[in-house]
Amino acid sequence: MELVNSTRMVAGYTMGLEPSGRELLVVAVKGTFQIPKNGEPVRLAEEQLPLVMADTFSGEPGFSAPLNEVDFAPRKHRCDVLLNGSAHPPGGRPATRVEVGLRVNGMAKSFAVVGNRSWQSGLRGVTASAPEPFSVMPISYDRAFGGVDNRHEDPSRHGAFMRNPVGTGFHKDLRPEWVDGTPMPNTEQSGRPIASPDSQAAVPMSFGPIGRGWEPRSKYAGTYDDTWREDHFPFLPPDFDEQYYQAAPLDQQVPHPQGGEEIRLVNLASGGEVAFTLPVFDAPIHFFPKKGERDDGKLVLDTIVLEPDRQRFTLTWRATRPLKKNMFELAQILVGRKSGAWWIEREKIDFPILLTLVPASEDAPRSDAPATE
Repeated sequence: MELVNSTRMVAGYTMGLEPSGRELLVVAVKGTFQIPKNGEPVRLAEEQLPLVMADTFSGEPGFSAPLNEVDFAPRKHRCDVLLNGSAHPPGGRPATRVEVGLRVNGMAKSFAVVGNRSWQSGLRGVTASAPEPFSVMPISYDRAFGGVDNRHEDPSRHGAFMRNPVGTGFHKDLRPEWVDGTPMPNTEQSGRPIASPDSQAAVPMSFGPIGRGWEPRSKYAGTYDDTWREDHFPFLPPDFDEQYYQAAPLDQQVPHPQGGEEIRLVNLASGGEVAFTLPVFDAPIHFFPKKGERDDGKLVLDTIVLEPDRQRFTLTWRATRPLKKNMFELAQILVGRKSGAWWIEREKIDFPILLTLVPASEDAPRSDAPATE
């Protein structure tokens, strides 16, 4: 099967699977864009980042915060809005606490970023030390409330904060020698400071992906018990929920954008507040089976990853097509638009098509101005 990419972005495909065992063809198109200065149009970046083929982490996989998930989720019923970045105090002046905010397509999320501090054990119990000033503070689930407490000699006394087991500041056992001087998280809910290292009510605050095995995402993965082994293995369990494919926390999921929606970043870039609009990309996709009629579809924008420290963001569009047997029933996939001459030549030539005979007319995302120079 041949994938014809008529965009100036990267594209790829893979196989997916429904709980029933039916195979899916998943096509992803990913564009890398420059974050513009306020008032300027969005443009494609010169360097287009490749599709992510495996989950990446800030450190050791499974023991650190997820950074980017594989770009080939079979389906996302909503758009994930993710951000990997840092807090920047207004005006570049060091501060001990900064409110950061992210707005996209009706979604608004904000929280406090706090300077380095530690737990202190004393006569009043465990309290927080005064935060230190900072000029830039990375935002990550590594620095949000959570973690694992496995210091007790009795394994039955170990514990983990499963909403963020890679975080900082959680302690199940409050022995002073185990708690005193240990680091606290650098993020917390606005107006709701973290008051205790054994809190179960604290909400870990970050803008990045949620780990696949964390609460509450893991509940969507389905039940893998003896019934599954006997009746459904190697397929997904019947109670698997496609919500599992959403990498962003629920408060960072929005309806699929159409283009033109505003993105606003507050204290997440060195230049202060940043605002721009998503580019418009008319994203057709055509499936050409070896037998039968052409199947026309449309790619859907379902993942936004913002990286303001690197002055870039990526958009990923997706299309999923159920297969009757396997991907070999398809001869060709066309992503984007081609000239009328290409279509005429295509009707004349049996596979394989010599695409170099006819020049391609490239698609590019656009806003009010061209997306690329």
